[in-house]
Amino acid sequence: MKFLLALIVSLYFIACSNSESFTPPVDETAVLPVIDTTEVSPASEDTVQNDSTQEIEGMLRLSGDKVMLGTNDKSFKANERPAMKVSLDYDFYMDIHEVTCGEYASIAKKAELKTFGKCENDSLPLTDITYYDAILFANAKSKIEERDTVYTYRSAIFDDEKHCTNLEGFAFHADVEGYRLPTEAEWVYATTLAWDTKNSWNNSNSEYKLHPVCSKDSNSAGFCDMAGNAMEWVNDWLGLFRDTTVSNYVGAPDGGDMGERIVKGGGYNSSVAELNPYSRGDVYTVTSSTRAEYVGFRLALGAIPNALWMNSDGNSTASIVTPIANSETVKNFTKSYNTKLAFRNDVNGKINYIDYSDGTLSVTELSNDINAYHPEISPDGEWVAFSTGYEGISGTSSVYVQSLDTENPSEPIKLNVKSAAIPRWRILENGDTAIVYVTDAGNNKDETAFKAASTWQVTFANGEFGTPQKLFDGAYHGGIHEDNSLAVSGARLLRARVSDKESIWYNSEQACNVSLAQDGSKRVAFLDFGGKTGKAFVGSNYATHQQILIADSTGKLIQTIKAPEGYTFDHSEWTTDGENTNIVATLTNVNGAHTKIVLINLIDSSIIDLAEGDELWHPNLWVKNIQKIIPTVEDSTEVDTTFHLDLDSAGMYYNTSGVYTRANILRYKMEMLWQYKDTANTVILGSSRTYRGVNPLLFSEPIFAVNLAVGGTIIHSNNEFFHNYVLPHYKNLKLLIISIDPDRGGNDGMNSENMFYEAYKSYPGYVYDKNHNYWKDEYPEGLFEATYNSPGPSKTANKHRPTRGFLADVAHGWGEPAVTTDSNWLDENFEIYQSNFNEFAQLLETCNENGITVIGVITPQNPRYNETSAFGRAGLRRSDMPRLIQEIADLNITYPNFILMDENNMGNHDYTDDMANDTDHLSEAGAAKLTHRLDSLIKTLDINFTE
Repeated sequence: MKFLLALIVSLYFIACSNSESFTPPVDETAVLPVIDTTEVSPASEDTVQNDSTQEIEGMLRLSGDKVMLGTNDKSFKANERPAMKVSLDYDFYMDIHEVTCGEYASIAKKAELKTFGKCENDSLPLTDITYYDAILFANAKSKIEERDTVYTYRSAIFDDEKHCTNLEGFAFHADVEGYRLPTEAEWVYATTLAWDTKNSWNNSNSEYKLHPVCSKDSNSAGFCDMAGNAMEWVNDWLGLFRDTTVSNYVGAPDGGDMGERIVKGGGYNSSVAELNPYSRGDVYTVTSSTRAEYVGFRLALGAIPNALWMNSDGNSTASIVTPIANSETVKNFTKSYNTKLAFRNDVNGKINYIDYSDGTLSVTELSNDINAYHPEISPDGEWVAFSTGYEGISGTSSVYVQSLDTENPSEPIKLNVKSAAIPRWRILENGDTAIVYVTDAGNNKDETAFKAASTWQVTFANGEFGTPQKLFDGAYHGGIHEDNSLAVSGARLLRARVSDKESIWYNSEQACNVSLAQDGSKRVAFLDFGGKTGKAFVGSNYATHQQILIADSTGKLIQTIKAPEGYTFDHSEWTTDGENTNIVATLTNVNGAHTKIVLINLIDSSIIDLAEGDELWHPNLWVKNIQKIIPTVEDSTEVDTTFHLDLDSAGMYYNTSGVYTRANILRYKMEMLWQYKDTANTVILGSSRTYRGVNPLLFSEPIFAVNLAVGGTIIHSNNEFFHNYVLPHYKNLKLLIISIDPDRGGNDGMNSENMFYEAYKSYPGYVYDKNHNYWKDEYPEGLFEATYNSPGPSKTANKHRPTRGFLADVAHGWGEPAVTTDSNWLDENFEIYQSNFNEFAQLLETCNENGITVIGVITPQNPRYNETSAFGRAGLRRSDMPRLIQEIADLNITYPNFILMDENNMGNHDYTDDMANDTDHLSEAGAAKLTHRLDSLIKTLDINFTE
């Protein structure tokens, strides 16, 4: 099936150096690494594991010192600047060359790894593999040599071609001595001794294909192909550099909103000028599931002591939090993707949270200097409240509220009272949102001290607190029922306030971490110290905090849940969306460290790991109570024949396990498709060139445009998308603006690389649409709302919703005229070009029949392509292009509804460097010029937009 979007996994590098050979900068005070190039046969496994100086066959040992990452050259990308000094104070090994097809096949056979398409010969680098494919290979090699595995995960997801597209619960353990990908710092460090672009396979000599490893002379250090041939995965998440010095740097703690990874070294399709050790990726996002036919990897070996991660704010840490369960797993428990987890990172005292609707599972740290405890997310999911005091500790405390909007961060808002601790949100009968708090959260065993404290509530709206109101004496910080008929507390004793009467439950035995369910059941969960009452109910002895005990509204025990082997519970709290109720808690290991946060299903007592780290405290899991979007029938006595949307499928255009790099963008384009179907009269389709080059907000009335273009698409997918989605639902459509990309489609894929050829099946929303004939017969009310409430990265939403789908890019200049495909491909693949041409003619015919004007835009590209033999990035001979462009323009003869707008003009255009984002994409300023020219052209056409 040809459909909607061909996601092209193209990874190329942009550089501004014209030198033939490049030597990366090294700190002049650094001691050169000690490299022993002797290759010996592997020693016995015992020797290999216990002797850190033992040489490993096929690898070189380096003794690290100092290296410089990034550059201060302003012509490079923002994420490649500034230069950052890294000190490596450990030894490690690195492969002499990329892992070959033969090496992979040998390990795969022994370890029962998935096998991929055949290489032409075993000496070629293994390429066209995902980051996760490389990780599984590294683990397999470690196991074969009886080493510990550096990477852990819960489960693996594979596509139809047997490539691993996601590892749920993926974690990197830097301190483990096993095979792994080299860090970016290690890889760049090796280039300080092994960088030679003169002896590299690049687009001037490679014939645009891979060559056997080390078929060019190895450099003086003994490494091969650090520059060119196959581009290489490294271990790190993509993060930002700072003008500072750090030790044992291993990248960012996660991939952020986009889940971005790093590739290095350039490939056989890179020019010599593009080859440099600074480049870290591509204009197209590189994620863990990305793969390309010129991207491979080499391995490293060696533990990294005191590894350091640096987040997007430039704050470094030796302790990171790793999400374990993905959004799909969490949704199976909570019944909603709209779930957020907040908790205290006790290593630095800050509140962290994970938004599971984002899918990428990035851990966000609230940036403030407040030592924060007991976070709780507001009912609307927009705020988090916390206190500076915590359960069991008496003394003065403060309560703060802070926004969870990372795009528009706010300072914490303090409740101006003498003392407040352990905030809990509630919705009052009048609909107001309020926070319940206590004046002191200390030990409640002493009756006098307990009653000296009190429980209060205060409203919170529009970022401001109201006037505090006292509810009753006693510090009932375990929760209050919505009608105030039950309140509980536990910080030595399980105290309850039932219908204004105070009592002590659980036979006055020691209890803590008391939490009242907010689902109306009045159940109370707590932990104990292996007391007599608990042991009698459980029927056996157990350790302190080994069981979560649950009592009913009278204090009678009704259920217990045992901690996993080797752990005990702490910080247990209820979580509910009003219908589904679970418990979230921390797990404490035998050394007393709170290393995991878990979610517990009360029905079957099953437990899933949510996150792991050094010290994770006070988890709070918020679940949005989404009302089912089902139209009602006025007369309930009649049979309900209204179509009911399945909210597990409707609008679910995003796979929370990742898989394809542009799926998160497409998810928001689908939202806009349904949002503007009744208002838009102009639709923008095409590739990333119109996605980033045409701003729908800049058209003058009566034009109302929406940009539904997505990077990576070719005419096949645009045609399918138009016929299945746009044409049936945009009844007011008068104008279609679409990119004309004659230089794309050769190596950009036809079927298997098209996301919707097979991969669309992993996205329930598209399958649901297809099974209902794309709603051509009748649009189901509520589909837009279901799409709006479905998962998707919030930062992507913030970029696209305000602009109706346009991506505003900053200017970096045109840079080097990169060419990633042999410009002669048309000679052998003319039938592909002709197929694209015919598809476009079919689209014009359909539009002509439906009274729709089509403007095809050839967007500006780097004017320096006129110094090459290629028309653009993806090839085609320049000498062929005037004829091909004229052939496209002549379609106007058959289809008078078509106008070709050539803004590139073979590079002879007036779009300057400050209007370019890269070699073939416009910046926001360039898009403004292009859009204004489109607007002027449209005014000359006979289009009645108000009809």
